Amino acid sequence: MRHTRLVWALFLLLAGLSWWLAEREPPPAPRGEVRQGPREVDYYLRRLEATDMGPRGRPARTLTVDELRHYPDDDTTALDAPRLAIYREPGGPPWRVRAERGWVSADGELVLLQGAVQIDRAAAPGVRPLHIETRDLRVQPRQDYAETDEAVRVRSRRDRLQATGMQAWLRHPARIKLLADVKGHYAPPLSDHRPAARP
Repeated sequence: MRHTRLVWALFLLLAGLSWWLAEREPPPAPRGEVRQGPREVDYYLRRLEATDMGPRGRPARTLTVDELRHYPDDDTTALDAPRLAIYREPGGPPWRVRAERGWVSADGELVLLQGAVQIDRAAAPGVRPLHIETRDLRVQPRQDYAETDEAVRVRSRRDRLQATGMQAWLRHPARIKLLADVKGHYAPPLSDHRPAARP
């Protein structure tokens, strides 16, 4: 008898819980109204590295990402921690671009590097090292061209520049144009001549 009462008590508890959950469920959306929710991903890739070859069969650029997600509704792609290497012709150190996030247009002609962005070029004979910090960089990969409207900080050895806005052509011959509010600090090279020690 006691066992039967326990079973009925559990049954009533489950029935009451089911009714409570049903009452908490939101009502269905009216016809013609679409609920906004997470975007659908039709495929994703993790730890991807893709290399684009140049006309001479040498690597032109390499893209590395932690994760890539493709959205079929507008055929765009989201990137986590994208790293882009642009190799220079004829040789020389490549440009290396890193960002927090990225977005690629449906036709692949535009890449938005979002959040903090760093651009580096190592030193080489006749080439000064260069380090650039900015945000929200727009890249046209086929032209190796990048631009931003945000604050830019440039460092080359002990020299410093800061500005608002930048255009960068990373293909040989590379050049960078700072657009507004340019301020600089030039540090002369350190001299090897040291004062003689006093006796």
